[in-house]
Order: sequence, then structure tokens, then C-alpha cells
Amino acid sequence: MDIAGLSMNIAQTNLLSDVGTAMLSKSLDMAETMGASMTELLDSAAMERSVNPDLGANIDISI
Repeated sequence: MDIAGLSMNIAQTNLLSDVGTAMLSKSLDMAETMGASMTELLDSAAMERSVNPDLGANIDISI
């Protein structure tokens, strides 16, 4: 192989590595955002239970 071919292969490998790293970074950011949203959702559910502690605690069933 000549030097130009090796240079092209190295550049392509570096590009693929950079793209993979960028995609992983985006995935981690999205997971962090979803985790924060889930925590906020759970906190709001806890707030609802503290305001109405008896709501949904019992089920009346007639047979």
C-alpha cells in the first residue's frame, strides 16, 4: 500500500471513531435527561400522595 492509501484509511478510522464518540455522547445526554424527567415525575407523584394520602389506597368491590 502506498502512503496516500494508508493516510486515507487512518483518516477514515479516525472519522468513524469520532462519529461513534459523538453518538455515545448524545445517547448519554438523552439518558441523563430522561432520568431527570423520571425523577421529576416520581417527585410529583409523591406530592400528590402527600396532598391526598387516602386517594387510591382502598378499592371497594361488590360481588
